[in-house]
Amino acid sequence: MAFMGRGRVCKFCEDRSLNIDYKNVKLIRKFVNDQGKIIPGRVTGTCSRHQRQLTGAIKRARNIALLSYTGNEFSG
Repeated sequence: MAFMGRGRVCKFCEDRSLNIDYKNVKLIRKFVNDQGKIIPGRVTGTCSRHQRQLTGAIKRARNIALLSYTGNEFSG
């Protein structure tokens, strides 16, 4: 029988005080890789409900230029 590791727990389900908001760029940036792609929920451990909210917030933040599309952040 194969070893079964513990699955990842959704960060947002675990801590109810965390709100997914497009203005919270510091939190959202953790779910985008260096190329600007959204990291899937199976990697980050977020549940499907919060992954959908997170994707919407990232896309909204990109649209109003809080996040870049390409991942190349300006250094100044």
